[in-house]
Amino acid sequence: MSNEYYLKNPLIHRDRRLGRRHIAWVNQFDCTHMRPLIICRGPIRKEAMDVFEEMGITGYGILLSEKDSIVYQDALAPELRTLNEPDRVHRVPDYTGANKEERDQRIAQIIGIAKDNGYNSIFAGYGFMAEDETMVAAMEKAGLNFIGPCSRTVHDAGLKDEAKRTALKAGVSVTPGIDNGTALTLLKKHPDVAALKALVAERGLAVETAALDDDSIELADKADLVLAASYDKGIDLYTVDELCETLTGAVQKMAEDYPKNRVRLKAISGGGGKGQRILGIGEAHRTPEMVREILNEVKTTGVGDNKNVLVELNIETTRHQEIQAIGNGVWSMSMGGRDCSLQMHEQKLLEVSVTVESLQAAIEQAEAAGQAEEADVLRQDLQTLQEMEDEAARFGEAVGLDSVSTFECIVDRDKHFFMEMNTRIQVEHRVTELCYALEFTNPDAPEESFVVESLVELMVLLAAHGEKLPRPRRILRHNDSVEARLNATNQALQPSAGGVIEYWSDAVDGEIRDDQGISMHNPDTDVFMKYTLAGAYDSNIALLLTVGDSRLDTYERMAEVIRQTTMRGKDLATNLEFHYGLVNWFIGQNINARPTTRFIVPYLTAVGELKQKANDLDLAYAWQQICQVTLAAEQQAEPMGALKHALERKQTLLLRPLETLFREPHILAGWLSVNRDSYTVIDGKVSWNENPLELLADTYHFLNMDFVPGAPAASMIWDHDHEILQQALDFYNELNNRLQAGDWIELQSMLDEAAAPAGMEDTLWASIRGAHRGFQAGMDVLAVLPSIAEATGFFDLTVNSDLTIHIPERLLDEPLQEAMAKVLVPPPVAKSDEILAESGGMFYGRETPEHDAYVSKGDHFNAGDPLYIVEVMKMFNKVYAPFSGTIEEVLVDTDGVIISKGQPIFRITPDEKIVVESPEEVAARRRQATDQFLAALV
Repeated sequence: MSNEYYLKNPLIHRDRRLGRRHIAWVNQFDCTHMRPLIICRGPIRKEAMDVFEEMGITGYGILLSEKDSIVYQDALAPELRTLNEPDRVHRVPDYTGANKEERDQRIAQIIGIAKDNGYNSIFAGYGFMAEDETMVAAMEKAGLNFIGPCSRTVHDAGLKDEAKRTALKAGVSVTPGIDNGTALTLLKKHPDVAALKALVAERGLAVETAALDDDSIELADKADLVLAASYDKGIDLYTVDELCETLTGAVQKMAEDYPKNRVRLKAISGGGGKGQRILGIGEAHRTPEMVREILNEVKTTGVGDNKNVLVELNIETTRHQEIQAIGNGVWSMSMGGRDCSLQMHEQKLLEVSVTVESLQAAIEQAEAAGQAEEADVLRQDLQTLQEMEDEAARFGEAVGLDSVSTFECIVDRDKHFFMEMNTRIQVEHRVTELCYALEFTNPDAPEESFVVESLVELMVLLAAHGEKLPRPRRILRHNDSVEARLNATNQALQPSAGGVIEYWSDAVDGEIRDDQGISMHNPDTDVFMKYTLAGAYDSNIALLLTVGDSRLDTYERMAEVIRQTTMRGKDLATNLEFHYGLVNWFIGQNINARPTTRFIVPYLTAVGELKQKANDLDLAYAWQQICQVTLAAEQQAEPMGALKHALERKQTLLLRPLETLFREPHILAGWLSVNRDSYTVIDGKVSWNENPLELLADTYHFLNMDFVPGAPAASMIWDHDHEILQQALDFYNELNNRLQAGDWIELQSMLDEAAAPAGMEDTLWASIRGAHRGFQAGMDVLAVLPSIAEATGFFDLTVNSDLTIHIPERLLDEPLQEAMAKVLVPPPVAKSDEILAESGGMFYGRETPEHDAYVSKGDHFNAGDPLYIVEVMKMFNKVYAPFSGTIEEVLVDTDGVIISKGQPIFRITPDEKIVVESPEEVAARRRQATDQFLAALV
């Protein structure tokens, strides 16, 4: 291939490295002198290793935490298998440290490793260390090139309080609230400049007197200068109790000003869902409790830690959107947006690109279809995107952005508010880079240029050559992309640690799979290496991405990727089924729907209702009853023996896919969503708009159970069932060709007539009608699926004409939400005198180390009282009492120990006797519910 090809496609081929180009202007941006030390883990580490290799950077090294040793049994982590030099792997206790002292130790250790091994740069990926101002400054001071924003940018843009102040100065709209709770707390004790000067002198703080005397600086900003000096010295000037008092007052004031909104508390150093809590209406009194939880979660409880927590208005109808911002310290620009509204507990689940090109195409399509209201909404989205992109670029210039960062906003219909800037690459960065590439052109010779398609490569280029890089031009690659985060969570999306991935199917055409190398096979044996999902890390396993010419195209490709993905393992729980259901819900509803950040929990509740109804039904009993009704109805028309034989042959053909859908409520939700138009309810009964046999064949495909010769019987339609189904499909295909019916309803009407159509003999027609009755016999059982949806009101959760989502009031009821979460994931079966751990993780029996235990022996507790905290996959989850009772014995009394799901935590005496149904009572109840259900079905 020509040299020009490599210049235009710098991430296409491993040999197209900057160092091998032959144009002087391009050669000056060579990066082969870089020797980075990678100090992060997960998919971004593997991605960085691949990109470095492609750039010709071969002298990189990686950190390896001791905690990594538990994820592979008797094997190296996959990414380590590609490193043939063991001295490039450097072992550390963990990547970040649990507190300030440990963080400082780790920073010093990283610098020491870099100096001792000849590394000249640091790559921190998207871990929390990536936007730790102290760490970045320490790297810079040590003479190391940090591949990411400089410490000044991290300070001005990364700390949430500083960022909001900068945004206001740059004319960027921000969320109402306070960002200086610590300063206000300090001013309560030292209320003027004189008092601050006295404090500085008393504590020996490094604060310039001139700054305190400067009348142009606000008093609160002067208090911040004093606080910054105290953090540098490692001392506290306020207590957590004093801070909580200030923040409680701020929450109360916001509640008065915005009585219909909840309030969000957010640590300035939080991110990725950590360090945030939402206070409900009337819950200002819970502020101290929530603040302590936040500080514990982000590990800023030590002496000298900056404990500032923002108080913000929670925009209830918010959509979470973000703009990819880049800069070199001189210029700053944006690279389109991403919608990250599909999240739960501040953890993103499905992220989709938002581009000018995609929105323009969607507007044209809506106008052509006569959907004026939808087109208006899309036009407003386009305007909002362009405004956010403009603000992101201006904010980037204001903070001297010299790398890659993310400008995060919340969008409320036609309004948007700046939330924060994450001064690091994001987990979802590939959503952007799959839509846009960047072309750098010689200002003096336009024919000389090169293209960058990777944001990691861009970060290296900016770190290595910074201000020499001209402002690039963004080039469209794809209109749309979407990313599904494959996480180790159960069906209620709760973290589920400890499972083992024993098999993972290979990536399929159209799938972009980013993991840390888990999918790699052993290079010697070509077998999959088992991987343990350790609770020491967050729940993410991999990032699944697809691209397309439209959002619908992109989602359909994602659905196809997930359909063909198979994962198996011991105690393995993932959200793969959830994603399959969710993606198909949007395909079946409206792909341009505008969900808010509050959508997922009501959606999960609706799925839980499907599962609850399915649990109430006895499918095998339903089949027996339907067969009896069918035989009774057809006894005059068919030989009973032949019809009975036909039904017997069909039992597994029909029940196997139904059993799967009953067992997997998320997949059932997806099936119902894409098949909503396949039926109509007439007088309470399901009437099919398409041939149920064709729907059955589609269902086998939807469940990835297509017939594949030689495949395991457990994962495909059985060969004799496939034969029956294929005979039926061939029959109706031939019949359609002969009768040329317009649709299934017309064909049914023709078959209902005893008289043969013109041109067909009576005996042949009678034979056809008999075959038709035989093929359709027993198909009534399929109606249980839409009937479950109708019974639960599943389709009440729908997309409005203005693209908002109508959420029925019942799905917003918190007790129902909690109940349906337990339906999706039933708690461990406990004896009446025990409380068991609902998940594995690290146990804490108190709010903070300074607090008393939540409960002790002899204590009485009420339903809803906190009992303990479990930290699982980096998230702190407070566990509340499901009923009231008395603690008879504390079985786990040591903080920081690992507990497992189902482990007894307390021995208790409940206030009320717990009644448990016997198996016989459960069976009788299910049959009674099934009889009632069938009465309206057949």
